[in-house]
Amino acid sequence: MSGPYSEPFEAPLRKVESNWIDLNGHMNMAYYNLLFDESLDALFNELGIGWEYTKKGEGSCFTAEIHVTYLDELSEGEPVRVTYQLLDWDEKRLHLFGRMYHGTEGYLAATSEQMAIHVDMKSRRASPMPESVQTVATAIMKDHKSLDQPEQAGRVIGIRRKKEQTA
Repeated sequence: MSGPYSEPFEAPLRKVESNWIDLNGHMNMAYYNLLFDESLDALFNELGIGWEYTKKGEGSCFTAEIHVTYLDELSEGEPVRVTYQLLDWDEKRLHLFGRMYHGTEGYLAATSEQMAIHVDMKSRRASPMPESVQTVATAIMKDHKSLDQPEQAGRVIGIRRKKEQTA
């Protein structure tokens, strides 16, 4: 039996804009980050910590750490679909995983793993999310625990060396 959050959140479909194209003829890495950031608003709205919440000046979420993997190219005018999965959370933090897909061909173009911290905008310090947000996060986490763990989650940057074979 699946709950109301049995699938990752899906942001509104976007298209690769012409000013996002770099000298290599594909979407520049900075715009992958922009799309992930703007797409995360769909999940933040669902949680109750979106733009309407932030405009009140009491709280917001800041990105503490992010790791993007670039898996395939996106070109000008192509549709882009972004989803988000909640991997973990506590009263002050959200561990999130985003996937960016080509909107019609369906291939995975990039992933984004991020740690967001809820901040009291008056003190500019980490603070607990409102109880209403924690209630929704609990429901989402309950359903998202049944989703497959993303292959790219928890990756570390480094050069992997093949082990030398002994004769």
